[in-house]
Amino acid sequence: MDMLCFSLEIPMATLYVENIPNELYQALRARQHRKSIAAEILTLLEENIPTAAELKKRQKIFKQLERLRSSNPAGPGPFPTSEQMQREDRER
Repeated sequence: MDMLCFSLEIPMATLYVENIPNELYQALRARQHRKSIAAEILTLLEENIPTAAELKKRQKIFKQLERLRSSNPAGPGPFPTSEQMQREDRER
């Protein structure tokens, strides 16, 4: 049975960088991890530049954290207050 392969590749932009300082280029070559320079640069960009979707996800998480911080706790919880702990220490 023959299988047909269709390329669904999305066209990608090309980025050319000139005048890279030698020290920076050597540092990049040192961390290549068995990749080409282009692949290493792409990895660095993916790791360090958030996409619109990533920024949206971060904003959602930040809003959830803000809501949690602004809500009042139900009570002191299962732990004694600092005053109670001080009293216990003084009684020893």
